[in-house]
Amino acid sequence: MLIENEFEIASPVDKVWDYLYDMNNLVPCVPGAELTELNGEQFKGLVTSKVGPVTVKFGGEGEVVSRDATARRIEVDASGAETKGKGTAVVNLVAQLSPSGKGSKVSVRMDLTLSGPIAQFGRGMVADVMAVIMKSFGAAIEENIGRLERGESLVGARATSGLAIGINAAKIALRRVVGRLLGIRSWYES
Repeated sequence: MLIENEFEIASPVDKVWDYLYDMNNLVPCVPGAELTELNGEQFKGLVTSKVGPVTVKFGGEGEVVSRDATARRIEVDASGAETKGKGTAVVNLVAQLSPSGKGSKVSVRMDLTLSGPIAQFGRGMVADVMAVIMKSFGAAIEENIGRLERGESLVGARATSGLAIGINAAKIALRRVVGRLLGIRSWYES
């Protein structure tokens, strides 16, 4: 399934690119993610996510397939399997930075394939959960860029409960449905 998200960071594109270039900076900003091994452009890690009553923990590996500093574009391929279960996830992620006002816009395109219990949630719910995770990801990047500028240590993404993720994803879904009923496309695409 193809999932697209955008978020903004109140820092110039060059600062955001420099921050994203380092995988040690990037992974802690993903809620529930842990980097366990980094070797050049290849990495291994764990991701734990809770959506409502379902908690899944994936162990996997990935690789930065390409980085284009001029275009401010990065592409990552990753795959993983549940540590206790039969679910799998495979993703090709492309992130593109562009200027936006005084800050940066990050456009993320994920081609995601899921199997196992998490796949039962369906495309809409998975997309809505990813929107919540991307919002948290962007907030953590913005906070950490500020912390680095002040000489402070980095912090990970704020932990969000499965219930909170579910509620926020439901809000996104409701907003989309109401926006479509009212014919206000910009309302549910923001």
